[in-house]
Amino acid sequence: MRALLEIELDTATTNKAIADGTILTTFERLMADLKPEAAYAFARNGRRCQIVVVDIADEAALPSICEPFWLEFNASIDVHICMNPAELREGLGRLGRTS
Repeated sequence: MRALLEIELDTATTNKAIADGTILTTFERLMADLKPEAAYAFARNGRRCQIVVVDIADEAALPSICEPFWLEFNASIDVHICMNPAELREGLGRLGRTS
């Protein structure tokens, strides 16, 4: 199942990681563990943010996906299940079908 993660990093925590030189290795480790389909970094309302699209095997995978961002960056995370165009077509094609 594909999920879009909206991750907002805590400024003070991230500033400390930048100052002590750990931000790059931490970021690279988190991305290596997630193996994202896509990842983008940007500023939103003066805060460091990321959009990361990942494959989630099931709901039980959420703690292992979110906890590292909470622990390392005191991050706020919103998780959205999402679809690509082919999956949306498939879903729309199921409308009106009876199970």
